[in-house]
Amino acid sequence: MVKTIGYIILVLSCTLFCLIPVVQWFDFTKSQIAGMTAGLIIAGEILFYLSILILGKAFYAKLKEKFKFWKGKKNENNVV
Repeated sequence: MVKTIGYIILVLSCTLFCLIPVVQWFDFTKSQIAGMTAGLIIAGEILFYLSILILGKAFYAKLKEKFKFWKGKKNENNVV
């Protein structure tokens, strides 16, 4: 049950990040859009870190491994 809550919080944080570009399509002033964007970023970050805490160190290691976009190839002398 705890892992399910962790995954739900993770999906919710990703949803908040996806809402950031959508905010500008609504009829708000620029200052309201800036405030909502800042709020969405802060809430998304908090929920993301909360989900990492709930899901544990193994999930964090797996997530970190998936998001290594570029890793220098080392030769036999350990030089990149």
